[in-house]
Amino acid sequence: MTFASPARSFATSALSAVPAAQPPAPDADLAHVSLFGLDVVDAHRGAVIDALLAPGWRSRVAFLNAHCGNIMARDARYADALHSADMVLPDGIGVELAARMCGTRFAENLNGTDFVPALLAEAARCGQSVFLLGGRPGVAEAAARTLCLGFPGLRVVGTRDGFDGVASAPAAIAAINAARPDIVLVAMGVPAQDVWLAQYARLLDARVTLGVGALFDFLAGRVRRAPVAIRKARCEWIWRLAMEPRRMAGRYLVGNATFLARAARHAAGRIDRVAAVRRTLDIALAGTALLALAPLLLLLLAAIKIDSRGPVFFRQVRVGKDGAPFTMLKFRSMHVDAEARRAALLAQADRAGVCFKSRNDPRVTRVGRILRRFSIDELPQIINVLRGEMSVVGPRPALPEEVAAYPARALGRLAVKPGLTGIWQVSGRAEIGFDKMIDVDLAYAQSRSVLLDLILIAMTFRAVLGGRGAY
Repeated sequence: MTFASPARSFATSALSAVPAAQPPAPDADLAHVSLFGLDVVDAHRGAVIDALLAPGWRSRVAFLNAHCGNIMARDARYADALHSADMVLPDGIGVELAARMCGTRFAENLNGTDFVPALLAEAARCGQSVFLLGGRPGVAEAAARTLCLGFPGLRVVGTRDGFDGVASAPAAIAAINAARPDIVLVAMGVPAQDVWLAQYARLLDARVTLGVGALFDFLAGRVRRAPVAIRKARCEWIWRLAMEPRRMAGRYLVGNATFLARAARHAAGRIDRVAAVRRTLDIALAGTALLALAPLLLLLLAAIKIDSRGPVFFRQVRVGKDGAPFTMLKFRSMHVDAEARRAALLAQADRAGVCFKSRNDPRVTRVGRILRRFSIDELPQIINVLRGEMSVVGPRPALPEEVAAYPARALGRLAVKPGLTGIWQVSGRAEIGFDKMIDVDLAYAQSRSVLLDLILIAMTFRAVLGGRGAY
């Protein structure tokens, strides 16, 4: 394979090079969230890429996910590498949940398999070059071919494997510096890649050095990626659960649980004991359900896509605890023009009061009727639970226009997080009128306990199988 030639020669030995004076930190103007003593970047992707590629900056970048956090807790060298990095980027749902346990949230999840291609796309636009270091022999070259095809204008100025290729650090550094890349991607896995960069990045003649984990394997086709339709639907996590159940159960489910337990202890001073127990229960139940239901979720994705045009997920703004809005997820059970047709159907509502519900709603698809009959359309809200926006048990989340029309008494149901299930769901769901729904939700908000939640969860299975009030 032919790569772009370096624009100028480099005769000075890498190990004897004197690093240039380092300007202020490249993320100085970006917000941060403090997790485990690390200042993790809290910004959108575009702002981070602009900061990294701004003229004059030199940056060593690392990612923090649950797996990284667990290793950091027991590996001092890796912990030092993360603490001394110029930028630490949030990667994965575990880190998002940890931030929420500390009372905050990230502007965007900057996971490596999405962030790095976006960084390289901008680098290609600016005429910048990249060097790939890591992976088994042949993997970096295969990844480079994918990058050259995917990002016209991106100059890949060299590759080197992460085994024999890094056996001699002076030789690896000399090869990289001879190529004079703007960006060096290092894919040797955690913690090796970040420890290596912490030791040698200052000797590399590159503006950005970045540890990228298994990215080369993805680019080279060594790890199966989800089909394009699934990736566009932003549900690749379901695909990976089904394709790699053992790895996902060990590293991701158990790893995230371990990481979040540590995060809960870290945030213990900010949350009360009962809330911590309830949150732990939510994470345990939602995480277990996500793993167990992965095959079913994949089948549902395919069925919805085949049955009618439009996205797999339906996203809608709902009102959460204390009136805070959030985006609730459902499997799409209606045609894509359902919202536009809603006003014309209000007169046909089967439920008295503020909330709209119609038993013979013509907007519902064929697959949607089955999803609604067994409440399967609500399953994606497991993600809302893991994000901390919902709980497993609680009142159903209301629409903003419904809350705007609430009588003062009904606002009391916003004192707790909305839930996947609750007293309303196990007592007849849509067959219960608005006033009765408010009565049971207020009663739950005033008397809720962990034991009551467990009883309601057990009763939910009977309600779902019976299908009473579900349409």
